Amino acid sequence: MSESHAASAILPAGTPCWIELATPDDAAARAFYGELFGWEFDVRRDPAPVTHRYSIATLNGWETGGLYQAGPHQPTGWIPHLAVTNAAATVEWVQHLGGLVTLGPVDIPDRGSVVHAIDPSGAPVVFWQLAPSWTFAKLLPGTFSGVDLNTHDASRADDFYGKLFGYTSQQIGTDGIDYLEWRINAEPVLYRYVLAAEQRHQQPHWTVYLQVDPHRGTDAVAGHAIMLGGQVVTAPFDSPFGRVAVLADPSGAVFSVVDHSRSVDLGTGRAEVDDPYDD
Repeated sequence: MSESHAASAILPAGTPCWIELATPDDAAARAFYGELFGWEFDVRRDPAPVTHRYSIATLNGWETGGLYQAGPHQPTGWIPHLAVTNAAATVEWVQHLGGLVTLGPVDIPDRGSVVHAIDPSGAPVVFWQLAPSWTFAKLLPGTFSGVDLNTHDASRADDFYGKLFGYTSQQIGTDGIDYLEWRINAEPVLYRYVLAAEQRHQQPHWTVYLQVDPHRGTDAVAGHAIMLGGQVVTAPFDSPFGRVAVLADPSGAVFSVVDHSRSVDLGTGRAEVDDPYDD
């Protein structure tokens, strides 16, 4: 949804509909992202997290995502939620296609029903049957821009998500990079990247992209992240999607920022992941 504050209609199944951070320190995360993007937080009672708190981030009144404190043995990091039409049926399909359901379906008052799972390639993912009141800000400065699935097992990932959501796909990686664009009705919704040999130590994970205000720029955001106790994992670089930097918050959760106004033509098929690990 280009140039839109939020999507208020129920999305096609398989569309990213939320982003969520599991963090070892929710107070530190709120301080970091609040300063970096101007997010404000509505902290709500939730019996699931160890602190019994769930923070919903907002920007100018629009919901941009959520965060909560993970338990000592729970995974941390950014995870997308993908829209589904029926949470209970999704549980059956996830299991049938070789995934592992770790929670749910769980009904959330006024927000719908969620299912937490591990896909067959090993990446965590959340499926969300949306309530009509759902909103999610995207494609504006300080909000969601896109998400990559980073995996070691392309065939399992492609088979699982392709059968679950009926994605069509287009290979956009070049120079030996396996980078796939998953589409719904010819519109790109997700990207799948195969981790390189030198990244074999990395667990399968998602990379969430947050959009940068062109008047501020990716380089300034990267510098600000350092000042706030974060890290620059990959220095700002140019791509056909815009100027990108890979950052980490003070607890180590990795995410990317992108200024779409600074796109450059690096040749047909070149993508955001052509360079980020070239260090």
